[in-house]
Amino acid sequence: MSGEAPSRAANSAPSGGSAAATAASVGGPLLDIAGLDAGYGEMQVLRGVSLVVRPAEIVAMVGGNGAGKTTLLRAISRLISSRGNIAFDGRALPATADDVFAAGLVQVPEGRQLFDRMSVEENLRMGAYRRRDTSAIAEDLERMYGIFPRLADRRRQIAGSMSGGEQQMCAMARAMMARPRLMMVDEMSLGLAPVIVDLLLETMTRIRAEGVTVLLVEQDVHAALSVADRGYVMETGEIVREGTARSLESDPEVQRAYLGDVTGGD
Repeated sequence: MSGEAPSRAANSAPSGGSAAATAASVGGPLLDIAGLDAGYGEMQVLRGVSLVVRPAEIVAMVGGNGAGKTTLLRAISRLISSRGNIAFDGRALPATADDVFAAGLVQVPEGRQLFDRMSVEENLRMGAYRRRDTSAIAEDLERMYGIFPRLADRRRQIAGSMSGGEQQMCAMARAMMARPRLMMVDEMSLGLAPVIVDLLLETMTRIRAEGVTVLLVEQDVHAALSVADRGYVMETGEIVREGTARSLESDPEVQRAYLGDVTGGD
């Protein structure tokens, strides 16, 4: 499973926006990856991946199924071993998944992975399991219900009985309850109707406006680039394109491979 406690040491919650603002003020990246290799056993998936995510950005990592995007998030989350350099806020990324979460990198996994037999509110509270600031947790719950009004109507409903779109909202709200510095969202649009995807993308811009940095991993290239500031294209475990979202949208190779050849050229 995978927003920001007033007192990080006291609350044991992920570090929050003030540190991100500090990183932004000095122009340093929040997440800096260089030469990352990763895989599963003898099977190498990522090869020399390098990328940068700056504070308060939405950065899209796009590519087809099997490109290695989810493997990248698992490596960042320390769920699988890797080689290379990963720095977070100017320091080496912690070595364990629990310490990565405590540092403020929180993942919304592919397939949501909710606690299906628990209520919506119980799922949201699980996002704050490291926190001890009870009154602030209650305030954040109400804030999540403001961002995701459908969840407010379903706070007592069993999470597994909701629609796919509502479950995705619940997964994103659960991650926000941890007060992340960087929220990594894996295949948010998977299996959802376009109208729900548009609603979630609109919500993501609101989350960024609150100071949360977002790394969005998506097969739906058009959707991801529509809200991103910058993007990377991954193919067979390597970064093959990078740039602003607008430049990638207008790149002929990206158009042919992922967006359809809108230019009508050969």
